[in-house]
Amino acid sequence: MGWYLAGFDVVGCDQDDQPNYPFPFIRGDAIEYIRAHGHEYDLIHASWPCQYGAAITKGTNKHLRETYPNLIGPGREAMLAAGRPYVIENPDARPDVVLCGTMFGLPILRHRKFEAHGWFPLALPHTPHRGRVRGWRHGRNYEGEYVAAYGNGGGKATVAEMQAAMRITWTDVRHELTEAIPPAYTQFLGEQAAEQILAERYGTAA
Repeated sequence: MGWYLAGFDVVGCDQDDQPNYPFPFIRGDAIEYIRAHGHEYDLIHASWPCQYGAAITKGTNKHLRETYPNLIGPGREAMLAAGRPYVIENPDARPDVVLCGTMFGLPILRHRKFEAHGWFPLALPHTPHRGRVRGWRHGRNYEGEYVAAYGNGGGKATVAEMQAAMRITWTDVRHELTEAIPPAYTQFLGEQAAEQILAERYGTAA
């Protein structure tokens, strides 16, 4: 949504159906789609799955790493071959920009790393975290100005609270909200990318 708010026409691609996705959607292998069609786009954004590095795929569940492969390398290669500017959002992405909800006045501590290629995004000052995340921690219930937009139970945010905290209206599915990037992040990046891409391509600014 943030890229759309920044002025881009958005097309999504995923191997699974995404019925709540608010823009034109192509079901298929995203890396293969980039290899075939990436050159047709002004900019490519990839949020490759990060389960390969999550707790569920460590220790006794190491066998699940084959189910959740690390796609950053193959995805980056496909985007470089397409020759278009790109963004990768992933915990293991190169941290060219790190964004947090506090930078945008959102009551959520959701740090996200963004790797940029073919353009040069500027970062925002990281507003100090003030207060606590509301919910249960080590047997004690805390009040706080931030909501926990992950998991379930233990004082985690409700669906309505997550929607409000991230300013997301197009889905009320919990697991989609727990994985979502607040649109303010990509709008901030998208406005910069649009200006730079237009300046380079047409000799003008957005």
